[in-house]
Amino acid sequence: MRDARAPDDLVADFARHGGRIDLARAAFPQVADWTDLSTGIAPWAYPLGNARDQAERLPDPAQLKALELAAAACFDADPSRVVAVPGSDLAMRLLGVLLDDRTLPLQPAIVRPGYSGHESMWGAQAVTLCNSDSVLAMAQTHDVLVLARPNNPDAVIADRTQLQVAASLLAARGGHLIVDEAFADADAHDSLARCAWPGLIVLRSFGKFFGLAGLRLGFVIAPPKIGERLSALIGDWPISGPALATGLAAYRDTAWQDTQRARLANASQRLADVLTGQGIEIVGRTAFFVLINTPQRDGLFMHLAQAGVLTRPFAQAPGWLRIGLPGNETDWTRLCDALATWRNG
Repeated sequence: MRDARAPDDLVADFARHGGRIDLARAAFPQVADWTDLSTGIAPWAYPLGNARDQAERLPDPAQLKALELAAAACFDADPSRVVAVPGSDLAMRLLGVLLDDRTLPLQPAIVRPGYSGHESMWGAQAVTLCNSDSVLAMAQTHDVLVLARPNNPDAVIADRTQLQVAASLLAARGGHLIVDEAFADADAHDSLARCAWPGLIVLRSFGKFFGLAGLRLGFVIAPPKIGERLSALIGDWPISGPALATGLAAYRDTAWQDTQRARLANASQRLADVLTGQGIEIVGRTAFFVLINTPQRDGLFMHLAQAGVLTRPFAQAPGWLRIGLPGNETDWTRLCDALATWRNG
């Protein structure tokens, strides 16, 4: 039986995180097959290969170092600043603990709208929510400033010069600018990972660009002293053997990366064309997703879900719906047909 709750109550369940196919199956049991467009994960995955032998023995410390060197080369970052971690989300939470070592409580500021993990990383600590226009003001009054670049979900790319000034202001008081670059791999030339600004910490995700979010691999690019403390915190075997082997192969495979960037760019443009062709307003776009705004957001979400297409609403903006990239023609057809019937209904 279909979930009998009001549409706005049902939509709220999906406004916390993307990827909740489990909730979708429970709410819409009549849907036999799902196209999950609720995340920003690339729909084409790097080939895993045979990882069984890597899972049968302890991870090799030399392979971990090789992975960090390969990732540093891709990020154009100083290898001494790169630490591999078991997912950037976990790294955020560890950084929240690691940086909160002062006599007085930290005063973190977080740019909104943004990823919910940026707030969760501070636990019960009070945080200040701000917008992208107040970055410099926050840097003068707070100890830590957290933002994503490009931002999720509105795709805003914070000005590099302004962030450099903010990092300097924070560092002068022993503070830090934390920049989440989860979606930066599609445009490798605009990353801050190569910048060695005082107080700058950059987070990079492996799974979104390489389509392997479940592998749980990420990187922290930070001043060496912070990297050393983080490495001590996560222990001798922080990355699984299969993740080490896959990550090392992927970061060395520049031809595959070039192909992936082209696929992302083409699919993002195609998705934008489909949406504008239906008269839908686009308010943000990265290579990984498109953010739309419509006063009929809840109705569109429900209509797409009933057609087997899961998207991502946002509680803080009642008109916003984020739509990821279809990975094959079957998914494109399902999305396009559902949009057409919604528009013509």
